[in-house]
Amino acid sequence: MRLRIIMLGLVVLLGVFLAQPLAFSGLFAPLTRNGAAPIYTQTPLLTLTLHHLALVAASTLAATLVSIGLAIATTRASGLAFLPLARAIANIGQTFPPVAVLALAVPIFGFGSGPTLIALFLYGLLPIFETALTGLTEIAPETRSAATASGMTAWQRLVKVELPLAWPVILSGIRLSAVIALSTATIGSTVAAATLGEVIISGLLTGNTAFVLQGAMVVAILAILINEGFLAIEAHAARRAGRPPG
Repeated sequence: MRLRIIMLGLVVLLGVFLAQPLAFSGLFAPLTRNGAAPIYTQTPLLTLTLHHLALVAASTLAATLVSIGLAIATTRASGLAFLPLARAIANIGQTFPPVAVLALAVPIFGFGSGPTLIALFLYGLLPIFETALTGLTEIAPETRSAATASGMTAWQRLVKVELPLAWPVILSGIRLSAVIALSTATIGSTVAAATLGEVIISGLLTGNTAFVLQGAMVVAILAILINEGFLAIEAHAARRAGRPPG
């Protein structure tokens, strides 16, 4: 109950701040110098937050679909030989830092959200792939045999038995990928993507600590809310799958 109250408080605080940021001017004014503005107003904070979340959601969704697809393919008898290749694909994002991916993507896709989306997508593949692989491979052979014996086709067994049992584990990878993407997306502003990194970078360039704190605060609160939200969903999925909560 206490955690729920804290989460509700964070939601209310974030909502009020994004809706009426100027109301917090007095709070941030001591962090400014030489009469600088205490609240970032060049682009509405709510707009930047929504764009930031849209990038995270799109990249995480794409990474989830690709990663689960690779995990399913490589856990079938006909796809076991392709596991090293699938793992190599999932590791691409971890091989190159997001900044390097941005530098390589900008000449091809130009400035804006495109390069950032690609970097977040590649960076999010590995956590989801590995957890999906774990979830699918740890299902007891007896469970698969029982599903087959009941008359299920391979597709029905996958959809009705394997994926529901593996889902709580897969969700943990999606949660990790989403939280990583949320923080990593801030660097997208270096290539003109509309993210909360714009606020942080502006504060660093002008020496305005208030701007840096505002951007970091919003990202931090969002990270906490997303992480706790996924944990609640994971716990629910674990109960439905008959697993002990993670």
